[in-house]
Amino acid sequence: MRGPPRWPLARRDTAIDASGQRRAAEQGSVSVRPDHAEEARSGEVGDRHRRAVRSRTRRRVLLQLGSLVVVLGAWWAVTAVGIVRPLYLPGPGAVWDAFVRSNSCYPAGAGSSRVLCGEQGYFMWEHLLASFRRIGVGVGAAVVLGPLLGFLMGASRRFNAITEPYLNFLRALPPLGYIGLLIVWFGIGDLSKYWLLFLAAFPPIAIATINGMRGIREDRIHAAQSMGASRVQVVTQVMLPSTLPEILSGIRIAVGFAWTTVVAAELNNGIPGIGGLAYIAGTQLQTALTIACIIVIGLCAVALDTALKYLTRALVPWYGKAA
Repeated sequence: MRGPPRWPLARRDTAIDASGQRRAAEQGSVSVRPDHAEEARSGEVGDRHRRAVRSRTRRRVLLQLGSLVVVLGAWWAVTAVGIVRPLYLPGPGAVWDAFVRSNSCYPAGAGSSRVLCGEQGYFMWEHLLASFRRIGVGVGAAVVLGPLLGFLMGASRRFNAITEPYLNFLRALPPLGYIGLLIVWFGIGDLSKYWLLFLAAFPPIAIATINGMRGIREDRIHAAQSMGASRVQVVTQVMLPSTLPEILSGIRIAVGFAWTTVVAAELNNGIPGIGGLAYIAGTQLQTALTIACIIVIGLCAVALDTALKYLTRALVPWYGKAA
């Protein structure tokens, strides 16, 4: 006798496999769906945050541009009506003409064949570059020596007790208080200006480094030492990264302070120099040129501060984001 046909069993096995696959698919879909939902929610939150940041940025830019338009309009209205004499407050057009004139060549007089370029023998951008060079030398020396002294004072209590009074004394002195002494010591040339800018920028950087050293957590140093790190590795891989945000903040403050000091540094023999040009233009009652110099000095200060702020974010992106 022939046995029963086998195909019903095959169908039953196929049905069992199909049902098992469906259950596995359902279980897999149940386990996967929350992950996808979580990713979708996080993506939506990130998109909303980015849109909110862009919206706030646009509103801030529009508010700043609106305030600038209001200030320029009020300035133009006051000078156009004649409330203030042009000798004391020239209009925006006169200031712009003075700025253009200081960056171009023009005849010395009506019908004269002699051609003059810029103001005081230099274009305004040449005056600006000369001031930047002085600040670069003075602040550059402070950037090199300030953290070194700060590290020593932060690492040694005895050395800190000896040097801290002198550092605070130097920090409290206004630059105009010792500019005459620097001219006596180093002459009226650029060397005295370099020293003045260095002494103005050095204390903020050194003090910021000391604060950074005092803020280092000792458990990080002990952890590095327990893992076999040498003294040099502890300094370069633990102490320096921990103090770098404070050092960069000190450099930012020092650059701003040195930029305000450059006018005092260029009062004597400051040509070429944007501060010297502003001073001489004021003594010659060239008010439009003086205001143009002041605006250029202010815009450069804002640009320097913004550049240092973004540099800090690029070098220490972790600062302020973790405990």
